[in-house]
Amino acid sequence: MISKVRLGRDEYRVVRPARALRHAMLYEGRLGAELSVDKRAAVVLATAWGLAARSPHSLVYLPLRTARPADSANQERLDLVLLHHRLAFPVSRWKQVRALLGAGAPHGVRLPPQAFRRRPDADQRRWTHQGFRDHLRWDIAADTLFLIGSREAYELEAAAVRALAEDCPGHLAESPDAHCCAEISLGRRRMGYPDRRRPWAELHIEYRQHHR
Repeated sequence: MISKVRLGRDEYRVVRPARALRHAMLYEGRLGAELSVDKRAAVVLATAWGLAARSPHSLVYLPLRTARPADSANQERLDLVLLHHRLAFPVSRWKQVRALLGAGAPHGVRLPPQAFRRRPDADQRRWTHQGFRDHLRWDIAADTLFLIGSREAYELEAAAVRALAEDCPGHLAESPDAHCCAEISLGRRRMGYPDRRRPWAELHIEYRQHHR
């Protein structure tokens, strides 16, 4: 569903799933944030990830606070918004934007086959360089976790997100007690020159076959 919200002179395009996610849970964790997903939620997350990388003028919104919890944890739940850094969206405006979304209009989404291509290991190691800027930034506002970055930043983590949807179901079918997850680095992790404005954190995404 696509909604267009106008605040003053600015208009924002918000994209969200047409059907609510029933089994997913996002909350703040010890190292950053924890997200659990089932099969459908993993596919929706992967689609949202690819869309955020290729839609620099959209906010990709996954309402998760009303989903059924994956376990008995009592943590305060969060929604998730993915957006391209080019949008320069002030997260302080999100509460107003969310309140004005309305029903939205249905729209189909199709991603190209290369949306989740595996990147060379050398690309993955570039984030350790001091001059590297294509990291995913994060922020929290209005009970929502925001992931903000360039297309390159999203694509560097895309293979791990894709694996949740494509590999984890088969892996857990063979080994039901196994742990299948993706660990997404957020912010800058700098040894010797810490980044206080955008500190390092981790989004830990766990695939779960069975939800309560």
